[in-house]
Amino acid sequence: MVQKYQSPVRVYKCPFELVMAAYEKRFPTCPEIPVFLGSEILQESRSEDGAVHIIERSCKLNVDAPRLLKKIAGVEYVIFIQKNTVNWKERTLLIEAHNETFANRVVVLETCSYSVHPENEEWTCFEQSASLDIKSFFGFESTVEKIAMKQYTANIKRGKEVIEHYLKELISQGITFIPRWTPPPASTQKAKRTQAVRHSLGIVPAESCAHGVTEEQPDNSCPSAETVSPDADKLDADYIERYLGQLTPMQESCLIRLRQWLQEAHKGKIPKDEHILRFLRARDFNIDKAREMLCQSLTWRKQYQVDYILQTWRPPSLLEEYYAGGWHYQDKDGRPLYILRLGQMDTKGLVKALGEESLLRHVLSINEEGQKRCEENTNQFGCPITSWTCLVDLEGLNMRHLWRPGVKALLRIIEVVEDNYPETLGRLLIVRAPRVFPVLWTLVSPFINENTRQKFLIYSGNNYQGPGGLVDYLDKDVIPDFLGGECVCNVPEGGLVPKSLYQTDEEPENSDHIRLWTETIYHSANVLKGAPHEIVVEILEGESVITWDFDILKGDVVFCLFHSKRAPEISRKEATLSSTSSAGDNVQLIDKSWVLGVDYSRMESPLVCREGESIQGSHVTRWPGFYVLQWKMHSPLPCSGTSLPRVDDVLASLQVSNHKCKLMYYFEVLASKDFRGSMSSLESCNSGFSQLSGATTSSNQSQSSSLISR
Repeated sequence: MVQKYQSPVRVYKCPFELVMAAYEKRFPTCPEIPVFLGSEILQESRSEDGAVHIIERSCKLNVDAPRLLKKIAGVEYVIFIQKNTVNWKERTLLIEAHNETFANRVVVLETCSYSVHPENEEWTCFEQSASLDIKSFFGFESTVEKIAMKQYTANIKRGKEVIEHYLKELISQGITFIPRWTPPPASTQKAKRTQAVRHSLGIVPAESCAHGVTEEQPDNSCPSAETVSPDADKLDADYIERYLGQLTPMQESCLIRLRQWLQEAHKGKIPKDEHILRFLRARDFNIDKAREMLCQSLTWRKQYQVDYILQTWRPPSLLEEYYAGGWHYQDKDGRPLYILRLGQMDTKGLVKALGEESLLRHVLSINEEGQKRCEENTNQFGCPITSWTCLVDLEGLNMRHLWRPGVKALLRIIEVVEDNYPETLGRLLIVRAPRVFPVLWTLVSPFINENTRQKFLIYSGNNYQGPGGLVDYLDKDVIPDFLGGECVCNVPEGGLVPKSLYQTDEEPENSDHIRLWTETIYHSANVLKGAPHEIVVEILEGESVITWDFDILKGDVVFCLFHSKRAPEISRKEATLSSTSSAGDNVQLIDKSWVLGVDYSRMESPLVCREGESIQGSHVTRWPGFYVLQWKMHSPLPCSGTSLPRVDDVLASLQVSNHKCKLMYYFEVLASKDFRGSMSSLESCNSGFSQLSGATTSSNQSQSSSLISR
């Protein structure tokens, strides 16, 4: 398996030329990097005008590995070949490195670049990426991988410190300004060419082209990196530390790589970085697992329009009066504090009076508000606040809270929150837990993630008072009055919901799931091998516009659009098979006897859509008739002749045979005059994440515009 790494952008608040002078101090040896034993130049070349300088070095590195492994491998150090291409005109340095030692067993590829900051030409940006592929290593593949990644991540941090060290050294020597490259006069270039010819004949030695260094005192010393805009396309290292917290190099890499994948798959409509990071933390920074969890959550948010809940959800007056919970300042760490007086709340009465749907919507609005408050506190306190604290008062908890439908509703709500709001709870303080609490905890705890359970602090009786209690987490002037504090708390006290307010039409207790926004415009479908899902759209006027928006939840599918003058009909046999098939709402309309090009025509080229992608598009119809939107399972093309199948094709065929594909889709037919006259009519096919996304939707809108004009 190939291990990959991508660094965030690091910014040196110094000109490119000065950073290059600091970088060159690393050669031929660098005491500041102990593992770097030395280097020698293999070859060197320059362009005629001196703008491009290429140096290829052989670098010797010590290996921080167990002596037994060194003895088995028969080496004490490894050799890397490094090629540096500096372009003084463009002010860039590209570093490409690969291992020469054990190249047939281990492949290490590294690429680094220094370039001018896009917003300030006096600053310098640094980026780094690498890959590690261990093919075989005497049975120690896993050990070598761990050693390599540990040493590599340590060198990443050290590399930044070394540049800053040499920058300070240059400044202490009075070297604070290095002039930029300028093209030499034509006469000088001619003289250099003549000189090169004379050198080749052995007449005179060639002179090397060097940059002049002047000594000027600066107005200010050269500090280290400064943060760039949080909305920048590439994550900045200091932005990560300021807004997201301390991450290891590998965690930074996971965040950047997942963000880049979302940028490509979702056409620029990606969540904010802190939201992506929560899902990575929930899956221990396993990119594949985090991506799957995040994509399912984004689809859920999109399908049920959760992004707009803070604007659209207005709690019923009954809920405002009897739901004993509310926001209350923040804890000592700056986390927003939510207080829930669960023991005073009539959960049975609320469920019977409002139903699970309203309770779930209210809980979701609380979580959305919590994320919003975390972002506000991050800006207010100047440090990353990524989670909130919940204080639960259980005084009054009794057996009525163990009402079976109420517990089931609670478990369903916990499931929704766990799947879609991971790592948002920083701490849960449970106070005045009664004797009946262990029974409720036994029912609920198995459904709570282990990482979340570790954040629970439970106090029985009055043990929450004094050292080790609430005062360790909350300031005294924030502790509510009903818990012996000095702060007046405006959280509703709850109480019994009058039975006269109970609903008469109760939802069946054996309901398997919580319905949310049942009027959603999106539909779900399963696609099996050989059983595509098809939707027919009848167009009555010549020029109309069919728009679509769909997400691939599982598997890879091929999307296509067809046209026919005949109305597709599903046979009774197929209808019976469809109703009994595991495909659920899978529908196939194009008759198998139909001939492409005779009975129907292809209007759009087949589009291969990968798992996790979000696709939007449109088609301007030319003729009336019946248009069929088709999704079918993607299968690799069969191999021709005697050539062996590719590994990717074999894996893809195994994937196809192992599971069905799932998708969520929406389509709409618009009159051409409405489509061309108002961009607002396209809102249905532009799926943004208003609550979670930054300003990243402009690129998607421009793509939609290009689809319109074709």
